[in-house]
Order: sequence, then structure tokens, then C-alpha cells
Amino acid sequence: MAEVKQAARPLSPHLQIYRWSWTMAMSIAHRATGVGLYAGTVLIAAWLVAAASGPASFETAQWIAGSILGRLVMFLYSFALLHHMLGGLRHFVWDMGYGYDPQTRMNMAKYSVFVSAGLTLLVWIVVLVTR
Repeated sequence: MAEVKQAARPLSPHLQIYRWSWTMAMSIAHRATGVGLYAGTVLIAAWLVAAASGPASFETAQWIAGSILGRLVMFLYSFALLHHMLGGLRHFVWDMGYGYDPQTRMNMAKYSVFVSAGLTLLVWIVVLVTR
């Protein structure tokens, strides 16, 4: 019988080979905020169902949303929404053919965290001041 030789195949790259970078972190964060937005949307739907169910249900939902935990969840939801939006805009810029050089990609990834955090704080300041 003829002996079959196997070609040396390269190993698949993994996180131990790649150096951690901002663009990798923002890719993971974009996916995580997308999952968080699904969960937050379920909570918004539950709030709407409570509003349609009557005053007692709505008051309970409002009490939960107004609690410390409820406000924290809403704060994190608004951060996830803004961060995911900025990640989508970053991808849109790439789709238009811009921002591919390494320094621009790294800056866009870094600034998306800080801009989304700043926008989240700005939104909450406006909401709390105009209340």
C-alpha cells in the first residue's frame, strides 16, 4: 500500500497569538451591547404591556423603573444604545471606504468608548435637569 503523507497545516490563530487591541475590544463590546439591547428591549416591551394593563400594573412598573436597580438598568441600557450606535457609525465609515489606516482605526475604537460614555452622561443630565 502507498503511504499517504499529510501536509503540515497551520494552526488556527487565537487570542494567545494576537496582541490585544482597542479594535478587538470594541468588536467584542459591539456584540455585547447588541445582546444587552435585546434584553433592554424586552424590558421596554414589558413596561408597555404594564401600561396597557391598567393603572395598578403601570404603577408597579414605574416603581421598579424608578428604583435604584431600575435606574441603573436604564443607565446601562442607554450606554449600550449609544455605544452600539457609535459602533455602527464606525462600521458605516468603513463601508464608505474611509478610516482603514491603523492609527485611524485605533483612534475610532478608543474614542467610541469615551464619546458614548460622555453622551450617556449628557443624556442623563438633560433628563434629570428637565424633570
